[in-house]
Order: sequence, then structure tokens, then C-alpha cells
Amino acid sequence: MAADQPSFPTSIHLSTPNAIRMNRALRMSRRDMLLGAMGAAAVVLGAGRGIAATPEAEDAVAPLFLALSHRLTDRDALDARISSALYARIVKATPERRDQIQKLHDLMAGGKFASARELARAAEHADPVFKDVIHDIMTAWYRGVAGEKVVVYRSALMFDITKDAIYPKTYAAGGPFYWTQTPPEVAVPTGEPALSPSKFVVEPT
Repeated sequence: MAADQPSFPTSIHLSTPNAIRMNRALRMSRRDMLLGAMGAAAVVLGAGRGIAATPEAEDAVAPLFLALSHRLTDRDALDARISSALYARIVKATPERRDQIQKLHDLMAGGKFASARELARAAEHADPVFKDVIHDIMTAWYRGVAGEKVVVYRSALMFDITKDAIYPKTYAAGGPFYWTQTPPEVAVPTGEPALSPSKFVVEPT
């Protein structure tokens, strides 16, 4: 019969409920401290080589991509982290884009282009392949898609342009039937395209 009785440590029977909870909390705290110390050690050991192993940190063309993006979007403020992610995806999907981006940047640096329109026209005149490079850069920033993969969503510039009227399609940000209200007036665009017409491609949905 003695074998059928559960064997608990004598200290549990003599401890109060509060003391038991305190002992458990202390054991968890020691475990958390140990795990935290191990994690901190891993970070310290890997910090010196982790950054150097990042492809974007080693690629000298990545900052050139950001500089091109500033000119092509006519924006002074762009997120450098998003730029690195877009560049990495573009180059991974189309490796030759790396050299083409560098050459396009050299063209920009060698001239005085006051706007994206001027740079785009000069680039296509210098080399027709630059047209596709510009398309990739603009599609990446405005749609958040690079190499047929979604890199960013809510941070895509297309939502920034229409944020006063259209919300990213994640959830309804307005009240009930907000879409039935008359949308705000939008001025008719008066600009002209900088690049020559492209073939219309129906993308899969």
C-alpha cells in the first residue's frame, strides 16, 4: 500500500500556498535569467560578424539604389531599411540589375537632372534597358512589389499618395457604409509621361 501513495517532498506539506508560489516564481526567475544571459552572450559573440555577413552591408550599390530612388520618386525622405529590402529583392530576382543600377546612378551623377522626368528621358535615350530598371525601381517603391514578391505593403508609396481617401485593404478604417459617401475631389493630372509607352501586361491575380 505504501507504493500506491504519492511521494511528495516533506517541505511541500509543511509550506504554505504563498510559500509554494514564491518558490515557483524564484525558480522561473532563475531560469529566465539564465536564458537571458545565454541570449546576450550569443548577441555579443555574433555582433562582430553578423553585420558584415549581411549582403546589403557588403554591397556598395545598395546606397546608390537609395540615391536613385530619391531622384526617381522626387522625394527627399525614403526609409533606408525599405530601400535595402527592395534592392535586395530586385537584385536577387534579376542579378544583372545590380550593374545596371550602378550605371544608371553614374548617369545621374554625371548630369544635372532637376526632376525624375529629366533623368528618365535621358536614361532611356542613353540605354533602352534603363527603362526596365526604372520600372523595377518605381514598381518596388509604389507597389511594394519587387521580383514578383511583396516586400512591403502598408509602406508602399501608392498608399501614401491616396491616404486622405483610400486605405490599405487590411480592414475597414471608416464607419458603416463609409464607401457610399462622395469621395473628395481630385485634380485631373496634367503631366506627360517621361518614358515611351510599354506593352500592357495582365498580371495574375
